[in-house]
Amino acid sequence: MKRGSRDNAKVSAASLSVASNTMLIVLKTASGIAMGSISMISEAAHSGVDLVAAVIAFFSVRTSGKPADKDHPFGHGKIENLSGAVEALLIFLAAGWIVIEAVGRIMHPSPVTAVGWGVIVMLASCLVNLAVSHRLFTVGKKTKSLALVADAWHLRTDVYTSAAVMFALGVIWAGHQVTPAIDLHWVDPAAALVVSVLILRAAWDLTLKSARDLLDSTLPEREMSRIRDLILKKFPDVHGFHKLKARRSGHVRFVEFHMVVNPEMSVDHSHRITDDITREIKDLFPDTVVTIHVEPCDGRCDRECEENCGLSEESRHARSQQER
Repeated sequence: MKRGSRDNAKVSAASLSVASNTMLIVLKTASGIAMGSISMISEAAHSGVDLVAAVIAFFSVRTSGKPADKDHPFGHGKIENLSGAVEALLIFLAAGWIVIEAVGRIMHPSPVTAVGWGVIVMLASCLVNLAVSHRLFTVGKKTKSLALVADAWHLRTDVYTSAAVMFALGVIWAGHQVTPAIDLHWVDPAAALVVSVLILRAAWDLTLKSARDLLDSTLPEREMSRIRDLILKKFPDVHGFHKLKARRSGHVRFVEFHMVVNPEMSVDHSHRITDDITREIKDLFPDTVVTIHVEPCDGRCDRECEENCGLSEESRHARSQQER
């Protein structure tokens, strides 16, 4: 996907999330107040956090799409990781508020009215968030946007929490119809506590994902293995490599390593190899910045170079003897 199309898709998906969350906040808040349902109001708060997260995602994907400049030579990709961390903090705060309100309602119960309407509202919330989160996941994975994937997880969590609230309200409604003498109003704040647990889990997962790239952790081993195999298996003129490092910043990967070649190889030939390797890596992982340092092979390999050596044992020994 070209940069312009990718950025437009990201902004469009983020805008959809902002619009859907705004609509759900109004609907859930009005319904929760009218019904006296703490679980419904907690869902409105959850959607409020989702709205803030969606707004953050909207501005972060617009900023992250800007090309590198003099003040930001490595680009603006980490704004997405930073937005993911902020979103996680907001989710933790929302979960804490829900727990406090739910415990208070369990200690001091109050009746819930118009339960049937609440079930309809929660069903609508499930369907809307399911559709929007699917769209965000699709665009986020295709464009490697952590901000959109984080927003998608928010909405997918909202699907589960809305389903839990819908189930609780359904239990209260069924209880009123079958055994009206039994007080089931405690089910409403209990459902809110279940919601808070699910929200906390989502916040923790998002925190780990955001912190990983902010701390410049290496790429997943599966991706690193593909890079190693590409260098040695597709380029026989490469004697080996070492000091391989890779990281992510938003949707952009940075890969760098030292490439070892025959010391008699011309500068022009080695330059063509680095261009070919760079192109191959970018074909595997679009939006990758590749830096390759060329070194002559003298047969004296350190441990890392031996692990990634493309020469046979005999060739290595002959090269070492030649250098002596």
